[in-house]
Amino acid sequence: MERKAGEVAIRRLVASALSLAVAGVVHAQPAPPGADRVEQLEAKVEAQDRQIESLRRMLVEQQRSIEALGSDVQARQLDALRARGEAAGTPSPLAPAFAAAGAAAPVAAMPAAASAAVPITAAANAAVPAAMQASAGNPGDARMQVGRPPEALSRPPEVAPIFDQPGVLTPRGTFILEPSMQFGYSSNDRVALVGYTIIPAILIGLIDVRQVKTTSLTAALAGRYGIGDRFELELKVPYTYVNGDTVSREIFTGTAQDSVFNADGRGIGDVELTARYQLANRGPDRPFYVLWLRYKSRTGRDLFEVTTDCVTRCVANATGTGLPLELPTGSGFEAIQPGVTWLYASDPVVFFGSFSYLHNFKRDNVSRTVLTGAPEGFPQTTTEPIGDVEAGDILGFNLGMGLALNEKAAISIGYDQSLVGKTRQNGEDSPGSVRVILGTLVLGGSYRLSDRASLNVALGVGVTRDTPDMSLSVRVPISF
Repeated sequence: MERKAGEVAIRRLVASALSLAVAGVVHAQPAPPGADRVEQLEAKVEAQDRQIESLRRMLVEQQRSIEALGSDVQARQLDALRARGEAAGTPSPLAPAFAAAGAAAPVAAMPAAASAAVPITAAANAAVPAAMQASAGNPGDARMQVGRPPEALSRPPEVAPIFDQPGVLTPRGTFILEPSMQFGYSSNDRVALVGYTIIPAILIGLIDVRQVKTTSLTAALAGRYGIGDRFELELKVPYTYVNGDTVSREIFTGTAQDSVFNADGRGIGDVELTARYQLANRGPDRPFYVLWLRYKSRTGRDLFEVTTDCVTRCVANATGTGLPLELPTGSGFEAIQPGVTWLYASDPVVFFGSFSYLHNFKRDNVSRTVLTGAPEGFPQTTTEPIGDVEAGDILGFNLGMGLALNEKAAISIGYDQSLVGKTRQNGEDSPGSVRVILGTLVLGGSYRLSDRASLNVALGVGVTRDTPDMSLSVRVPISF
């Protein structure tokens, strides 16, 4: 019995020891490896989600960049057809990149403003095509930041300029000096009947017939400077020479011989200052808009400052002509003119036009100097008060289209019309003042002489009786 009891005690002791040993082993054993692996996998999944989201955003940016580059390619192809002036066969710095991306390479080279070196981030390099990365890695090629539209999209297409207001602004930091020469000629006939009729078509009395022929030559020097990507200022200083011949048969004299009255004038004209701002463009299939504001001074010698031949009888039976003895070189009124110019590209032509409104500021207490016709020893001139004078405002518009012939030459055709209001004197319509419509058909051409200079020629033909018969202008813009 004692032996059995000892064996039972030993068994119990061994069982206790085994249970303690098993418990110690159980407590000393680490946690199952599956729990840590789950946590690690969850962390990896979260990291991959963040990476996938980053790649997705990068893909969206790359897609926008590719779309912008494709639009830029279309714009450059249109510009090449419109004679942007690039040398023939000049490859684009991004031509290999466009070829690798499956887009057509642009014909014209990228402008200097768009080809400035812009660093490309390492993350962006991972999604850029290999050909574009190679182009960006070459210091001689242009670099483009991912997700940023090319600056070339902000420039409207260039056409042969035929109107006063250009549609393409000066690039940032560029100065353009533009000497110009304009020749104009106009001829007007005026017939005045003084008498009475006894039967139709038979006049008893005198006939006053006048022909006024005016020739003008204006040399101007304009300077434009690009302050920002879409803003420029222009200053224009003209010098004018005007010659006028008036052929008439004076009334109340009964002579059959024509008399000619000649007058001319020369000097500085009205200096102009213009500011232009281009609105943001949304793509090559949208029109470009340029807002501008022009201020015209009255630095030129005006009609009120020159001496006028007497209107009443001067000496004996001779009558005065009432014409100025010296022709003015300025309008005599300060004016401000807001306007908008638009351009729309429709391959292979470019449509363009503008709307403007010119307001002349009123002048108070105006007077003019008139010959008296008095004998020698008496005053030969006298001052004749006129009062308050307000020249009529001008509402103008023009439209045209341009077509490129090759990489250097382009032609344009357009129509310009202005509606001139009545002149008012002392709050009332001036005697003999009427509304006038001026219409001009304009033909022009442009030829690129070099990378910095171009030759622009425009011929205007009047289509209304009040419009000058012909005007020919030549401009040579030179960029620095």
